[in-house]
Amino acid sequence: MDAAALVTPPYVAGPLRLVPFRGLMLSPARVGNPTTGRAFARPYKDVSARLLRWQARGYVRQDAVPALYLHEYTSAGMTVRGLVGALDVSRRATRAEDRAVLPHEGIHPAQADDLADRMAEMELNPAPILLVHRGTDQLRSVLAEVIRGEPQHTFTDRGEQQHRIWAIRDEATLAAIAAELADSRALIADGHHRYAAYLRLQRRQATSTDEPAATDFGLAMLVDQGTTPLFLGPIHRTLHGTSLDDLRDATQSVGLGYAEHSQSEAVAALSATRLAATDGERWAVIDLDASVREAAVETLHRRIVPALPHGPSSVAYHHSVDDALGAARPDSVAVLMPAPSVDLVLEIAAADRLLPEKATSFQPKPSLGVLIRSLRDEPSGTS
Repeated sequence: MDAAALVTPPYVAGPLRLVPFRGLMLSPARVGNPTTGRAFARPYKDVSARLLRWQARGYVRQDAVPALYLHEYTSAGMTVRGLVGALDVSRRATRAEDRAVLPHEGIHPAQADDLADRMAEMELNPAPILLVHRGTDQLRSVLAEVIRGEPQHTFTDRGEQQHRIWAIRDEATLAAIAAELADSRALIADGHHRYAAYLRLQRRQATSTDEPAATDFGLAMLVDQGTTPLFLGPIHRTLHGTSLDDLRDATQSVGLGYAEHSQSEAVAALSATRLAATDGERWAVIDLDASVREAAVETLHRRIVPALPHGPSSVAYHHSVDDALGAARPDSVAVLMPAPSVDLVLEIAAADRLLPEKATSFQPKPSLGVLIRSLRDEPSGTS
């Protein structure tokens, strides 16, 4: 995809609202099952009917009464807990101070349109987008009380994620949660294009009445980064069609430091203000400007890459160091990246800046099929 086609998705206005919905849940044997993803594939118009058939066979169930859900999942030793509900996307922010949901990456409009078409045909939000925020002490206290109760669902899925789910229906508890979320700002951790698709569906089906529609909401999971944080990992780069000498010349031309080192020294130097780069034979450390509140990935793509005398002809992205190093060649430089802090990403998003594509990797993500939202249901708790 052409990076130049990236655009900023619209901003949802506060108050931040997660409302109850009637959760659809696949049976534990189908959650985390590699075949489950195919159940949500083409033809999309058949997906809703397929889930109804599964429901008749006991493979999927839907709650009779709407709820907010507190979903805890454990994967590879990491436990994440978040509120799952229908996110109100019916209002757009016109002022920076009104923003309730902050994207930090651009989206491709065609991809968002395609996802909106899929959801409309399926009549489903098949998985929640992931949001992170800093919860208030009072919200943490309310949710701690929820956790003291017995979860409605406890299971290990086919992908070996362990799950506990509490359905929250008590009116006083729901009111307390709503009050504590109202002034919050949430950062999109995963699901920028699905978020944009929610907004497209909402605009397409907006009515002139005051009655809320199902498409005024989109499925979301809100994680308190201060209690059970998602891990924010780096995404490394390979700059194809570029040499280490090109990288040196570009770095020095924009006033940044460049020095060649041994592999062990270069890797050890990797930090929030230092990059490590290699062509598979030589290694270098790039010193960034520590006085600038800028993520390393911003400096690379907005200052260094435009100054390269040659290339890059393309950029490849890698979640592991080994994959990045495996792609290093004399004409393809691997750049090892540090992960930005969540607070820095929040600061960048609040300042109306977007990070370059594939700048963050929040992990772990929940398995597909734990909680699904039907667009056939009437909105609940929206008054």
